[in-house]
Amino acid sequence: MTSGLVSAAYLIAGILFTLSISGLSKQESSKRGNFYGMLGMLIAIIAVFLQIQTSSDSPNLNIGYIAPLIICGSVIGLYFASSVAMTGMPSMVAIFNSLVGASATLVSFSSFFHNYQGTFGENDIIHKIEILLGIFIGSVTFSGSIIAFGKLRGSISGEPLLLPGRHLLNLALLIAIAFLGFIFLSNGFDEVQVLVLFTGLSLVIGIFLVLAIGGADMPVVVSLLNCYSGWASAAAGFMLKNDLLIITGALVGSSGAILTYIMCKAMNRKLSNVVFGGFGNSSGSSPSGGGEVVGTITEITAEEVAEDLKEAKEVMIVPGYGMAVAQAQHIIKDITETLRAKEVNVRFAIHPVAGRLPGHMNVLLADANVPYDIVFEMDEINDELPEVDVLLVVGANDIVNPSALEDSSSPIAGMPVIKAWNARSVVALKRSMASGYSGVENPLYFKDNTDMLFGDAKDTLSAVFAKLG
Repeated sequence: MTSGLVSAAYLIAGILFTLSISGLSKQESSKRGNFYGMLGMLIAIIAVFLQIQTSSDSPNLNIGYIAPLIICGSVIGLYFASSVAMTGMPSMVAIFNSLVGASATLVSFSSFFHNYQGTFGENDIIHKIEILLGIFIGSVTFSGSIIAFGKLRGSISGEPLLLPGRHLLNLALLIAIAFLGFIFLSNGFDEVQVLVLFTGLSLVIGIFLVLAIGGADMPVVVSLLNCYSGWASAAAGFMLKNDLLIITGALVGSSGAILTYIMCKAMNRKLSNVVFGGFGNSSGSSPSGGGEVVGTITEITAEEVAEDLKEAKEVMIVPGYGMAVAQAQHIIKDITETLRAKEVNVRFAIHPVAGRLPGHMNVLLADANVPYDIVFEMDEINDELPEVDVLLVVGANDIVNPSALEDSSSPIAGMPVIKAWNARSVVALKRSMASGYSGVENPLYFKDNTDMLFGDAKDTLSAVFAKLG
């Protein structure tokens, strides 16, 4: 395959990747966006195969050794992607980010040893900088994503690990990493040992940065690590002199950075605090506040909820992680259709980080064929909540917690939330009175206009649906 055809294939793939990201920006075009992405990747893989077959730079490279590895990786990826539950999607994204980081690190080492002959030439300074960037970004992405995966899975405590003097410790690590990078560039010491130590410290700082972040803020972290994985891929592209890898890495890195900014805005966090971990908590202990709420709760039955819905003219549904766990999106869709047939105005309010991953709730509702035009973002709906007759909170907790606005000592203080308590009547569906992912009690459940419907959301909503007919 000529270099011109390879460049053309890469250009087409790059355009398809751009169209893919553009398509994923809206629910209506998300399927088309996914198709463009898959088609672009298929073209890129075929182009690489053909380039290897005709390349004079790698005469001893046998494609027969590579194909089985690609097939095995594809089968494994297909299995996990098709079998993972939607509730496990955030952790799957995190572990996939770690694989990208590991790949970038290994590619950097491979590029180093390919050129290693005691010392690099004097004109190889740019290539050595590429190696350092690939290892640093890749290692931070790898170790940080592993910790994020553990926090999302519950294998690691969601509480932030705030070591005394952690900012000074992180600064010392960064200085040590920069010093080792300078030594590597100066050819003054054994380059292999320096590079191994450089990698080790990069892995450690990735661990420290994510350990210092609480579980409730993992959506921002996942977005940030996705950004890191993109830049790690771009660094690998420079080392491999692969234009498509540079393009795709830049696309993922820049889009990840934009998404991180959006998530920070949604969580009322500063980007600098995300990068350095801890989100601005300067003490050596976990954030305080969000203590036990004094008051009583009022329980309600499925029959009573059904009666309230029948009498309502404006109904709002706020889905959360509990809806995903219970897989209640389909019964919610049935309830929505029944109420709309009775000329009830039913709408959905979506928080940007509901379900521990941006867009998670939208995907679940789209899976149940809930119409796109009745699904609204938090900022579009908050001012209209006082006109809502019945608001159903389905498995959400932190995103409707008034302490975010009322309690300055709360760990989620300042986070924009859906102001569910402003509705005329609120029904909160929960399995129990356990606190949310952030570990903060929710005063909403103790307000006079809030009733609690306990149980599995799918079961309780099925009971409500049965009484609506």
